[in-house]
Amino acid sequence: MQARLPGYYLLAVLLGGLSMVSPFSIDTFFPAFHAMEAALGVDAWQLQQVLTAYMLPFEFASLVHGPLADSIGRRPVMIGGMALYTVGSIACMFAPNYASLIAARVLQGVTAGVGVIVGRAVIRDLYEGPRAQKLMNLTTMIFAIAPAAAPIIGGWVHVAFGWRAVFGVMVVCGLIFATSAWWRLPETLPPAARIPFSARNLAATSWTVLRHPEFLMLALAAAVNFGSIACYIGSAPAIVEKHWNMGETSYWQLFLPVISGILTGAFLSGRLAGRMPIVKQVWIGLGLTFAGAALRVLVYSAIDAPPIGLQQALLYLGAFGAQLAFPVLTLRMLDLFPAARGTAASAQSFVALLITAAVLGIIAPLVLANLQWIAWTSLALTSLASLSWLLARRWHDTHIPISG
Repeated sequence: MQARLPGYYLLAVLLGGLSMVSPFSIDTFFPAFHAMEAALGVDAWQLQQVLTAYMLPFEFASLVHGPLADSIGRRPVMIGGMALYTVGSIACMFAPNYASLIAARVLQGVTAGVGVIVGRAVIRDLYEGPRAQKLMNLTTMIFAIAPAAAPIIGGWVHVAFGWRAVFGVMVVCGLIFATSAWWRLPETLPPAARIPFSARNLAATSWTVLRHPEFLMLALAAAVNFGSIACYIGSAPAIVEKHWNMGETSYWQLFLPVISGILTGAFLSGRLAGRMPIVKQVWIGLGLTFAGAALRVLVYSAIDAPPIGLQQALLYLGAFGAQLAFPVLTLRMLDLFPAARGTAASAQSFVALLITAAVLGIIAPLVLANLQWIAWTSLALTSLASLSWLLARRWHDTHIPISG
């Protein structure tokens, strides 16, 4: 079955929904952490590795999804990935022990990224310039619902039915999105434009992309800037239940301001497409994220128990700035390799996931005990993002001078 090209906004809903799978699979079971520790007989550090077991395979599989989509087409990769993700979610739901759960999360991680990676390639196949930027932002606005809704849904499902039912929600999502991809996702890469797939071609093309100085600096700028927000997401169980003294159904208090900032940034970025120089837009976005991080450091240093509303407002500011910069950075990366956009999208996701996995699995567990430590980590990450963007601009201006 070959689906017809849906309308612009319907395509945004479809691609945004398919992209939601990956963040939804990260955040949903946060409210069930303590119950899972008791049920599986593991400590907090071991349970944190359930997240790592998802992120690391996600990261390395991201190098394959794009080249595979460049070789056999966007549609079969998306449908197959969503089907296998559903199988992994069923295995998580019925895992008899900790080791089985880790193995099932690996399968989820290997497949969940197809929505994000292939979706970006589809957008760039169909549209250019401001129209592509607007569609990228529309899908991001839909995509951003997942991190906000996931812990809320996970908390209520866990309280009502237990932690295994949380993975049951992922099974339902997998079935819905696999069916949606089969029914409505068009094939946007004609056979004549496909690149033969082989391990050698994969390694060579990926290496060509990853060693490109401007691409690498742009990828680091986007990933590390979002990492300044991700360190709060990775510390969510400690922030919500320990530092803010809230319950398992209150995770929305942390995630809502973050996702609201992302949604606002996506909306404004779409409105600015074609109206503001892209370099200026990125600098404003990075500046806002830096300002939010710096103010959090000052607040946590000056006040023993800052008002939660103030903390939420500063998280909103940081997320808003990160999203304002992100779509521009993404499109510039894809445009560096117009003949291999799937591979470029994979390489970008690889860098982003490498940074995110390090933040969630290594850095967050080390700093989550103290809000000041989290704030300083966030500031260091957004500072590194600004430096990466500056280096990308200098390399670009030196080698490929253009205006804007």
